[in-house]
Amino acid sequence: MCGITGYLWYPGHPPGQDAEQRLQAMVTAIAHRGPDSQGAWVDADAGVALGHLRLAIVDLSPAGAQPMVSASGRYQIVFNGEIYNHAKLRADIDATGQAPVWRGSSDTETLIAGFEIWGIAATLARLQGMFAIALWDRQDRTLTLVRDRLGEKPLYYGWQGSGKDAVFLFGSELKAFHAHPHFKPVIRRDAIVAMLRHGHVPEDLVIYEGLSKLRPGEMAVVSLDQPAPARRHYWDGGAVAAAPRGPAPSDADAIAQLNDLLLDAVGQEMMSDVPLGAFLSGGVDSSVIVGLMQHLSDTPVHTFSIGFHEARYNEAGFAKEVAAHLGTHHTELYVGDSDLRDVIPRLPQIYDEPFADSSQIPTFLVAELARQHVTVALSGDGGDELFCGYDRYVHGRKLMNTLRGVPGPLRSIGAGAVRMIPETVLNTVLEPIRATPQGKEPNGQRLHRLANYARSRTTEQLHRKMVSVWRFPEEAVIGGESPPSILADHLPPRGDLGDMERMMQLDMLAYMPDDILCKVDRATMAVALESRAPLLDHRVAEFIWGLPPDFKYRDGKSKWLLRQVLYKYVPAALIERPKMGFEVPIGLWLRGGLRNWAEDLLAPERLQREGYLDADVITRLWAQHIKGTHNWGAQLWNVLMFQSWLETYNSP
Repeated sequence: MCGITGYLWYPGHPPGQDAEQRLQAMVTAIAHRGPDSQGAWVDADAGVALGHLRLAIVDLSPAGAQPMVSASGRYQIVFNGEIYNHAKLRADIDATGQAPVWRGSSDTETLIAGFEIWGIAATLARLQGMFAIALWDRQDRTLTLVRDRLGEKPLYYGWQGSGKDAVFLFGSELKAFHAHPHFKPVIRRDAIVAMLRHGHVPEDLVIYEGLSKLRPGEMAVVSLDQPAPARRHYWDGGAVAAAPRGPAPSDADAIAQLNDLLLDAVGQEMMSDVPLGAFLSGGVDSSVIVGLMQHLSDTPVHTFSIGFHEARYNEAGFAKEVAAHLGTHHTELYVGDSDLRDVIPRLPQIYDEPFADSSQIPTFLVAELARQHVTVALSGDGGDELFCGYDRYVHGRKLMNTLRGVPGPLRSIGAGAVRMIPETVLNTVLEPIRATPQGKEPNGQRLHRLANYARSRTTEQLHRKMVSVWRFPEEAVIGGESPPSILADHLPPRGDLGDMERMMQLDMLAYMPDDILCKVDRATMAVALESRAPLLDHRVAEFIWGLPPDFKYRDGKSKWLLRQVLYKYVPAALIERPKMGFEVPIGLWLRGGLRNWAEDLLAPERLQREGYLDADVITRLWAQHIKGTHNWGAQLWNVLMFQSWLETYNSP
């Protein structure tokens, strides 16, 4: 795991002056991603500079250092990630009779040799791993950027400036861009709108004008002769999910096939020349990964959990039971509200862009805990999106089945009638009937939300509402408009996917890379910890999408097939319980320990001076939240994370 950065410029023009120093500043800005060594390569005649930060995991010798040149000298590479099948690829390269004289045993050297012998497209098709790659072709003078299939590793890029004074910047994090003098950060208002809606800046949007994110499974080629990046998918997750299915295997065959796939994926991802462990929550996803790891290991696997003193959030006891059954070397850390809140001032620096998934806080703390003992940690990320883990998939399917039986006009009339009743009135009527747990949505607010769901005409509309924190975020952003989205405007092919799988597909393409994987990458790399997710092996994704939906949800159980594999290693009795997840009581905190901090960031005169958010809209939500008639904790947290980010970066 590493960090990469660099830039292109037109030779002989100002951006090329002091190129080595400028590149070094960019590298230093993301030094946390690779504390073991730094590398830089500049070709002033071609107008290209490549920088690398190394967190040494495989081949700790200087032979694995980057930037790395290919045997012929044609290619220069900087690469972030791991190629898990690189030993097999190296054997395949040897079999061609064109192998170079190997200098070391790193996957980077294998990767660049593959590009030279097989070409870029053919090599990418062979890779199993997570990666962000920048490859300079000295012959064609092109820069090729590549991101892994499911989006585990980030890669930002874009032009700054105009004409011959422009520079093309790329990097693992935006911090590197801030270190270049030609970077002029101008905030995109439609990106603020999208961030308020989702809690993150989604898809290929970036918070700054002129920049983009490479999407999962995508590559882009840019040169000074053709500066507009030519983007295309070399692997399309949407098409994989929507592809026609073949004959369904028997239950026994499906279980055996998934077990074998996961054993191979976990075995490959245990490849490391440094200490390795795993995150363990005691849920299905992390437990199956740890169970497979311990099955493959001759010594106890080191596992890590975060515990909470509040029983309703605490899964540490379950994780401890799973660890005891498997015989792992288990480490847990109990944290309180003050420990969690102490992380909040660090979040803007960790995430670079406004990011508001509140589970970012315990994710950072468990990463920090693990890094005290290991350099690599495996996780169960990806299980919810691929194996039907979120409640919204089942609830959404049931709701769509119900709505299809009700004429559209009648639906609209009924939903409109509910929404005409003020939420405070509904609270008064409904609270005595069904008490609202402390910190949750009041019943009137919840009923209004469900009425909004009932107006959905399509699965896609319902899904977008269910994953939207703000219903109309453009109302809160001065001059803001909602940008086009994969969830509404350029939907992927649906094929024969039912309602449940359609929502899973959309989450795999959007929510998973933009929220879950972004959260984990930044939290772990902030402490120089490499996180690996075996469930995101693309072979696993292709296999599970090729199965009918009842392998994912059956007999009232989500993740049916994954559970059957898990039960080979962990008894069902240790796992069967309601899903909890990393929930943080933001709504309660904002009325308590975070109130002064929030009121300062949300002060009307401050909002008016900054000019991004509508002070009247924000002040109204804040007043309702403090009064307790509504729980706007999630909505206000999105605003606060934008405000905190804005304060940290002092953007104009």
